[in-house]
Amino acid sequence: MTVKGTRDYVRMLFAAASQEVPDKQGRISIPPVLRQYASLDRDVVVIGSMNRIEIWDPTSWAEYSEQQEQVFSDLSDEVFPGA
Repeated sequence: MTVKGTRDYVRMLFAAASQEVPDKQGRISIPPVLRQYASLDRDVVVIGSMNRIEIWDPTSWAEYSEQQEQVFSDLSDEVFPGA
């Protein structure tokens, strides 16, 4: 962490992090500041991302995944040639 840009990035990335404890039904709360940041209102999309989950607004996820589809396809050819 000797690079100023790295410190600045990490600081902003984790500034809104909070530790949450699941309730008796296994649910976790998403703090209001994060719900507002992610435009989470009622419905959400939960995706798996290796060793974590991501929670998205459905419209934002649809837009993002549509934009990334070609990039994903191109990478797939590199990662799994001939598949």
